[in-house]
Amino acid sequence: MVEKHQPDGTSASISSVKAHEAGDQHVVFDNEKIAVENSHTYDLEENGRTIHGAKRGLNARHIQMISLGGAIGTGLFLTSGGNIATAGPAGALIAYCVIGIMVYCVITSLGEMATFIPVSGSFNHFATRFVDPALGFALGWNYWFSAVTLATELSAAATIINWWSPVMPDAAWCTIFLLVLIAINLVGVRIYGEIEYWFALIKILIVIVFIIIAICVAAGGLGDETLGFKYWKDPGAFVNGGLGFVSVLLTAGFSFQGTEIVGITAGEAKNPTKTVPRAIRNTFWRIIIFYIVTIFLLGLCLPSNDPNLENDEENAATASFTLVFQKAGIDVAAHAVVLSSVLSAGNSDIYTCSRTLLGLAHDGNAPKFFSKTNRFGSPYWAVLFSSSIGFICVFAAIYSATEAFNWFLNITAVTGFISWWGIVLIHLRFRRAYKRQGRSLADLPYKAFGFPIAPLFALLFCSFVILGQGYESFTPTFDGVAFVSSYIGILPAILCYIIYKVVRRTRLVPLDEVDFERGHVTRFEIEQEAAEEKNMPWYKKVIEAVA
Repeated sequence: MVEKHQPDGTSASISSVKAHEAGDQHVVFDNEKIAVENSHTYDLEENGRTIHGAKRGLNARHIQMISLGGAIGTGLFLTSGGNIATAGPAGALIAYCVIGIMVYCVITSLGEMATFIPVSGSFNHFATRFVDPALGFALGWNYWFSAVTLATELSAAATIINWWSPVMPDAAWCTIFLLVLIAINLVGVRIYGEIEYWFALIKILIVIVFIIIAICVAAGGLGDETLGFKYWKDPGAFVNGGLGFVSVLLTAGFSFQGTEIVGITAGEAKNPTKTVPRAIRNTFWRIIIFYIVTIFLLGLCLPSNDPNLENDEENAATASFTLVFQKAGIDVAAHAVVLSSVLSAGNSDIYTCSRTLLGLAHDGNAPKFFSKTNRFGSPYWAVLFSSSIGFICVFAAIYSATEAFNWFLNITAVTGFISWWGIVLIHLRFRRAYKRQGRSLADLPYKAFGFPIAPLFALLFCSFVILGQGYESFTPTFDGVAFVSSYIGILPAILCYIIYKVVRRTRLVPLDEVDFERGHVTRFEIEQEAAEEKNMPWYKKVIEAVA
């Protein structure tokens, strides 16, 4: 028996709340017969599972903290220094600002769809329903290919451990870390959410500590001299002018990857109509504080011609954060920071890839056994398969570190931009179909920022980065290896789309036939959750806001 609270504060029991793909079910309240089409919004069965077999175990504080810390990892800690070396402090700052604006446009587009139809699989599922099944297949597998990012995180963690004390080979440490992360992801989303909550909290606190220390270093409170804007004058604010700026757009985007996890968690979030929009709003502040402020302070504390900034082998000992801590006389703690951060990022990699594979399986775009879940609601086959691919890539990173990391960075960064490009394309189609069918925008729990200008800007900018990021392979002479490493990440998505289109002979979903009914949030539920939040005791509101 499930208790249902109505907007007027009364409660009514629902004898069964279960989602059906057919979309005809009516829910009858015991005290009053109310027909609600396609209820229940959240696709719940009596055991708390969704139609995808997962469980809604993420509370508001989990979503909040995952959204704040999910993307803070190798990209920010280990590659940000290389961006300053390539484009200069001002060039890198401008690149991060532009990418930050674009990412915020993307995440609000995803948030609008994910709060209206909160499902696992997220945007690849939306592509199948709103645009073309072939696009859903291509975007889903493209996003899953980012599982190779796990190799970067595991290798970085092993490097840090061996920097402290070379007790075991990197492969042994990678295996240990991977087994721990797999165990976390197999015991259910509630445990994952709790662990990721504390991981993210540590990362956020560390970034705040870094900001304070970096300000002290720049102002002369720590270190040997007052820096100010010294390095903006010599060796200069820009490196390679506009070309340097364009060069770092891809790697700057890699630092932001993971922000879309907010939309993916909607499929396992409690009350996603409230928790997901709140997390998306916090994304704006995260972008400003954790990326823009951080890259600005790094540019003040470190000269662009510092050879350690290149960090070609992703060595934690020469990570930009570590260099700043060293200037302040804090060394070992800096490595502990990077270690906790990369393990958290690896944890998020397994979660997002396994949920993407779960959604693909339920849409018929992956083998059906990937949709199987254990008693904790974890898609165990999807977790194991996603983890194994990342682990296989670890060995390439170990035995040819520099080349492997460059290839991993290019592949995962490009797949990330393709995913963002797909999200805004789907959102534009979503709105067109929504308007064509005469639906009211008031029925959307959350509305995207600046529609249609914001998603159009994001679409064009992503296209520019995807197509233009390999320009260096053409000048001054054509470099075949550089060309392949720059554009190989585009190939899987294109091949997946073409092969699926040819084999399945799919067509563009007509606007009038776009399915907005199955699993959508009803106006009743929006009002019911708003009433519950309004009637919440003040101390609970404070705790929720702080947590």
